[in-house]
Amino acid sequence: MIRKRGSLILCGTFLFITWNAILVILLWGRPPSGQTGEHGQGKREVAERPTNDMVGDVLRMADTFEAELEMQRKILLQIKNQQSLWDPSNKNAPKVVVPPQLVIPILVIACNRVTVKRCLDKLLELRPSAELFPIIVSQDCRHAETAEVIGSYGNQVIHLKQPVLSDIAVRPEHKKFQGYYKISRHYRWALNQVFKTLSHSSAVVVEDDLEVAPDFFEYFQALLPLLKSDPTLWCVSAWNDNGRDGYVDPGSANLLYRTDFFPGLGWMLLREMWEELEPKWPASFWDDWMRQPEQRRGRACIRPEISRTLTFGRKGVSLGQFYDKYLRYIKLNTEFVPFTKLDLSYLKEEKYREHFEKEVYRAPVVTYEDVKQGQLKGTGPYRLQYSSKDSFKILAKNLGVMDDLKSGVPRTGYRGVVSFISKGRRIYLAPPPGWTKYDPSWS
Repeated sequence: MIRKRGSLILCGTFLFITWNAILVILLWGRPPSGQTGEHGQGKREVAERPTNDMVGDVLRMADTFEAELEMQRKILLQIKNQQSLWDPSNKNAPKVVVPPQLVIPILVIACNRVTVKRCLDKLLELRPSAELFPIIVSQDCRHAETAEVIGSYGNQVIHLKQPVLSDIAVRPEHKKFQGYYKISRHYRWALNQVFKTLSHSSAVVVEDDLEVAPDFFEYFQALLPLLKSDPTLWCVSAWNDNGRDGYVDPGSANLLYRTDFFPGLGWMLLREMWEELEPKWPASFWDDWMRQPEQRRGRACIRPEISRTLTFGRKGVSLGQFYDKYLRYIKLNTEFVPFTKLDLSYLKEEKYREHFEKEVYRAPVVTYEDVKQGQLKGTGPYRLQYSSKDSFKILAKNLGVMDDLKSGVPRTGYRGVVSFISKGRRIYLAPPPGWTKYDPSWS
């Protein structure tokens, strides 16, 4: 070890002497900085080359050498200062200041599932910036083991604890739904903390049983400006209700849609929207309440072809409703899509609606038998038409897409149309041409 150190010292000394010798030679032969060339206008008097005055030459060379070293020192200090700004290991480095309107906090709703660790681990692993995406965990239930897991992340997350834990007075027939009442109360409290107490302008809501895709943060960062600028939008969701493997196009990870159905399961809203919703927030079943026409008010959400979230929580107040049949088979995107570099203006209402309706209603009409038996020829897309609530439900159920409706809106539906892949072909399950509005009785 000592011999190796000695060799390194000798090598460093040799390089230092050699570099300085080269520098002296270059400086000796270099004209002063004021020289503009033989034919330069405004030419100053050119200093003479080295003369027989050895002492004067050495002094002049020393002055020039000293000035050169001082300039190099300043450059090195600038480089060092800039490097410290971006060195993650430098705890004393100044924080990068992010404009508040660009910050998108991730609000994780937690209660009594220690598997929140899986959710938080993935969020922290994929998060590109702690300043842009602070993670806020709001915990209900005061479950000690879950609180310990959340606390183990230290200052990587903000841990909020819902203070009111008492049971909620409900009608006798709703006692079995006590959990849904508490969830709604928790959501209201947590969103108030984010928007009123912490004064954030937007937030992405994630439940503690969700895993996120590699481009989860990129997706929401890219869509925030659109959500702010388009008044016909009220949320952005990472979820496709019909996003099971085989029902989405694996080659279209960059494809996004407008949908009239509120998807949830990883969704972004703005403070202005919360200010609209909070005064009338429901006592229970908040997600179904969001799907009512009085809240939606004709507005849409953005959703992806391939989901950017995946639920791994079968255990919960819903007792695994839909989980075994649908949710566990949802395909999670694995390809990073640089959404912030893409032109997403096609999602604006007027442009999107015109293009979407042309594509749907120019597609050839096919029968259920053609689709089910895989007898379609060509690449598609194809239109499969329904005319009533019952015909929609029969076709959807038999083709394997979700058949339930909320206030008349089918899951993933846009203007009544549900888009999915069947046996490799794009299918639009659509109402007849001339569709105008949803029928809330279709529920």
